[in-house]
Amino acid sequence: MCTRFLCCLLAVVLTIMTVAFVSGEEGMWMLDELRYLPLDKMKARGLELTAQEIYELKEAIVLIGGGSGAFVSPEGLILTNHHVAFGAIQHESTLEENFIQNGFLARTMEEELHAPEYDVYVTLDFEEVTDDILEAVNDDMSYFERYQAIEEASKELVAECEKDGKVRCEVVNVLSGTKYYLYTYERIKDVRLVYAPPNSIGGFGGDIDNWMWPRHTGDFSFMRAYVAPDGSFAEYSKENVPYKPRVYLPISTRGYDEGSYAMILGYPGYSYRYRSSYSIDLRQNVNYPSYIEMSLAQLDVLRTASQNDPELAIKFADRINSSENFLKNSEGMLEGLKKTKLLQRKLDQEAAFTQFLSEHPDMEEKFGDVLPGIEKVYDELYTYNKKQDMLQNFFYYSDLVGLTYTIVKWGIEKTKDDMDRERQYQERNIPSLRENMETAQRDLHVPTDQLMLEMLINKATELPAEQKIEAVERIVHGRTGDEKERAIKSFVAQLFGNTSVHVMNERLKMFDMTIDELKERNDSLIDFVADLEEENKVLDDKFKAFVGAVYELRPRLIRGMYEWKKSGLYADANRTLRFTYGTIKGYSPRDAVRYNYVTTLNGVIEKDTGEEPFDVPERLKQLVADQDFGRYADPKLKDIPVDFLTTHDSTGGSSGSPVINGRGEIIGVAFDGNYESMTSDYQYDYELTRAINVDARYVLFVTDKFGGAQNVLEELDIQ
Repeated sequence: MCTRFLCCLLAVVLTIMTVAFVSGEEGMWMLDELRYLPLDKMKARGLELTAQEIYELKEAIVLIGGGSGAFVSPEGLILTNHHVAFGAIQHESTLEENFIQNGFLARTMEEELHAPEYDVYVTLDFEEVTDDILEAVNDDMSYFERYQAIEEASKELVAECEKDGKVRCEVVNVLSGTKYYLYTYERIKDVRLVYAPPNSIGGFGGDIDNWMWPRHTGDFSFMRAYVAPDGSFAEYSKENVPYKPRVYLPISTRGYDEGSYAMILGYPGYSYRYRSSYSIDLRQNVNYPSYIEMSLAQLDVLRTASQNDPELAIKFADRINSSENFLKNSEGMLEGLKKTKLLQRKLDQEAAFTQFLSEHPDMEEKFGDVLPGIEKVYDELYTYNKKQDMLQNFFYYSDLVGLTYTIVKWGIEKTKDDMDRERQYQERNIPSLRENMETAQRDLHVPTDQLMLEMLINKATELPAEQKIEAVERIVHGRTGDEKERAIKSFVAQLFGNTSVHVMNERLKMFDMTIDELKERNDSLIDFVADLEEENKVLDDKFKAFVGAVYELRPRLIRGMYEWKKSGLYADANRTLRFTYGTIKGYSPRDAVRYNYVTTLNGVIEKDTGEEPFDVPERLKQLVADQDFGRYADPKLKDIPVDFLTTHDSTGGSSGSPVINGRGEIIGVAFDGNYESMTSDYQYDYELTRAINVDARYVLFVTDKFGGAQNVLEELDIQ
């Protein structure tokens, strides 16, 4: 049974979430909260759908790759972002057929390109399971035991949900563990690329324009979902047939005006609106500086390796793009947190809360230990956080170390009962892990990965004395300068010279071995990663206890803050399907500067330099010169709208989400946010927070007039 405190907390939060919503357009709303939104006001601004009709759109919206998308035809055609589809575009590109540079069009379904690293998820249902989860915990548990109990309860619910093998299920927490939901998905495992414009359109402006306004990027692509002939969700096969969505969205050419109502349905990543000062302090002063440092180091390795090698430039294009985006995001986050003084505002708020508690003994009794408790667990986290992050960097930034880590970890986990394994190593996930063992070969370049590992070891030697990685210290033995560099180079050369992980068939054999069998191979890379994992496991258990602590303490802080301020709440984004509504609107970032809400095709031509990332294709320039706009020009602008701004609350993962008008028609595709509101993961500002979206008319214009993809247009319901 849940504790009396947790049951009372649940009742309070349910009340909060049903009666005390924030005003305005802030919030990425769960679909069971639609009935609490100001629908009358939304209808007065242009919404024509009921809450039930919005809810029923959920099966048209998909989670795909790192972003979102929408079904736009009865034949499983998906409209998403060019940068969401970029992995598929890059993986199929060669010097002879460079789809990054030239774009790609399949004129028949037989010509569509398999995208093996992509799955599509469609939300079928979701239900609250808070009681089922919290009845597994009690007040006598340690924080680690609490974490384990919640994990076990979640796995049991997922196993029961997936027992017929036809759906994919996940348990997610809401409001930092205050509520829990079980989501049920269709998982479509055969996804193919249909049409993508060249990067000079889909990625126009590159990293220079990334997160910036005004923007002129045609960030869209079309993909398609396939299933087996019997309708089951099968792996890729030439015999598969297009998936038949129960709902798909029409695309509008009617346009919009500034002030028009619009809404977004998608799968935003993660937001952190209710975090304490201790969390903000960690991110501002430790995490983001580290992210920036590591991204710069990774980019230096990749750029150096590929700058004079066109083949490697193609192979690394997706990684470089992703790293540049992550770097700019981290820089913007850090700058924004400092500029807005969010940390100090959190500290002031918590000081005032503490003062309030001291003046109200009944509240002091209930909540007086919460902030000190949070401070204590964060103090503990600081003792190992940098070491833990550096270990994760090894597994993430080096391809071979990452593959080896999966082999080693699975070699350990497979000896346990399925319900006792880490979630990602349960049987339900092993086929995907095995597939990654194969598909990773396409982008693997051993000489560059060797340089990447040298960089990582060098960075690890800079850790504070009390957080050193023992497996790294054994390499350098206290050496510094050139002597240290030589020791690292020699070690990595020996490591790569005595491993078979880079050979796909050998890698697949290793994947089927236990940890004892792996160690018997005397593979140097296996042994090194096994040493890293031994140290990582100790820290992982500590971090699980930290998670167990904050999922007990954060809900209490949220409750206490609510009882103090009676302020409204909505759930943070957590990669589940969300609804957000807003307005098409420009903004003023600083004194005497006012940005318009829309950009046009003539603006694309004005940015043309003839060089990347502002190299406008000749075909596009000719269409503009001929004013060959077809039916896609805006009658007021007398031009093709390219990108537009909305006040939508969004975050990473929202990319590719359809921007929908009040009638339920797509008017654009979300793909970015503006630099001035980079910290919107932590705080929403109606005056500055903007989503950047590609206009549906530009999507259709490029597909039709530039791409000649009439076969794609024929599938669409164009209004």
